[in-house]
Amino acid sequence: MKSVFFIPVITIVTLVAMVQPSTAQESAPEKPKQFIYVLRLVPRLYSDVDWTAEDKNALHRHFVRFQEAIKTGQLILAGRTYEPGDKTFGIAIFHAKDEAAARKSMEEDPAVADGPMTAELHPFSVALEHRHP
Repeated sequence: MKSVFFIPVITIVTLVAMVQPSTAQESAPEKPKQFIYVLRLVPRLYSDVDWTAEDKNALHRHFVRFQEAIKTGQLILAGRTYEPGDKTFGIAIFHAKDEAAARKSMEEDPAVADGPMTAELHPFSVALEHRHP
């Protein structure tokens, strides 16, 4: 008699244990993905003397936007090279919900939206990172 009761109880416990992890996985919020965009100056701005007030303003707003994104944790890293002309480029590594959100963020960057720079988006994954104490 005990074995007749025991087998259904074990079966039910096993089924509940199997269902619970998949339910927990389904309801867990999705981890943000990482992306990188590479920024390049448009050719007319290879020389510093060719920058207009509008170009400089767009770059200022681009930098302020990056400062805010660092504070919120969206931006992981941003920087640029110091090479002349077409060799110079910048990068921004950041978190986004998905590629559509990443592309929207990149396209809304004032340096891209207002024209001083072009940008190219890539899925990315930071493998190693030095964390400041």
